[in-house]
Amino acid sequence: MDKATTAKLDSVIAAAIQQTGIPGAIVGIWGPNGTYTSATGVADTATGAPMKADFHSRIGSVTKTFTVTALLQLVDDGKIGLDDPISKYVNGVTDGDRITLRQLAGMRSGLPDYTTSEQFATDYLADPKGGFTPEQLFAYIKDEPLKFTPGTEVDYSNTNTILLGLVVEKVTGDSLPNVIDAKILRPLGMDSTNFPTTNAFPEPHAQGYTNQTKDGTIAVATDWNPSWGWAAGAMISTLDDLRIWAPALAKGDLLHADTQQQRLQTVALTEGQEDAGYGLGLFNIEGWIGHNGSLPGYKSVAVYLPERDLTMVVLVNSDVEGDNTDLAGALVTPITEVISPDHIYG
Repeated sequence: MDKATTAKLDSVIAAAIQQTGIPGAIVGIWGPNGTYTSATGVADTATGAPMKADFHSRIGSVTKTFTVTALLQLVDDGKIGLDDPISKYVNGVTDGDRITLRQLAGMRSGLPDYTTSEQFATDYLADPKGGFTPEQLFAYIKDEPLKFTPGTEVDYSNTNTILLGLVVEKVTGDSLPNVIDAKILRPLGMDSTNFPTTNAFPEPHAQGYTNQTKDGTIAVATDWNPSWGWAAGAMISTLDDLRIWAPALAKGDLLHADTQQQRLQTVALTEGQEDAGYGLGLFNIEGWIGHNGSLPGYKSVAVYLPERDLTMVVLVNSDVEGDNTDLAGALVTPITEVISPDHIYG
């Protein structure tokens, strides 16, 4: 990109690192006016090792975009219907005969989020490196009532995507990681992206820092097992691979045009807030299409702005909660104020 824009972006990222306490950030922007990539701050607060642009990162809920894409590919193959009830594929879901796959993908099922269960939090923090099965995750809320009538509200719940992952496995007869690898990652050449089934973490990567601990102190979460997020949040990727994924997701490269059109139909996250909505496994925020992610130690945003043909990926190695550490507010919003002032992500 031109020197003036590059200087502004350098300043924004440096200020975010200095003011928020985020250890390090990896940023990539690609568009008609050029490319910008930056690795700022440290990958390891103990050694001072620098952050580098080729590091692998845990991407949290960006995983949802892959799971729902795999589901929609089954729609295109005629193997499932978006308006099928979840009870057709998974037993034991409260009111499962009136919750559809479309409602699950669009966060409109009314099912509570298992991650808000006190028992889940207790079990997870007791052994962060231990593993969960999808069935164990669902069991935390299996007998709880719906929060609202399916289809009437938008309420972000990881439970929805866990159930969709189980649908993909039942219909394909294969594991979700295998399906995503064969049907999404390999066709797009995303060789540095994977869906781990353990706490394994490809090198190179930054250390990740979190205060999601028993006593709220900051801990190194690099090797914590992401299986608790499974279809909703377990995947690992890189800047270069997410550069491929964000536009492919927004354009529907792997789906039929009609299916993609349905995917992009968003419902406002808050009544009257038409500039931010959720579609089928993706957000549209001021025209930026994609997803954000957060899990202990890492946060991410991977989005594409069709109107400007702009791709933006931001990865940081901390999810420490604080007054000024929100990734969108600290980094993504000010970045878009520079590169797309008419489409500010926030």
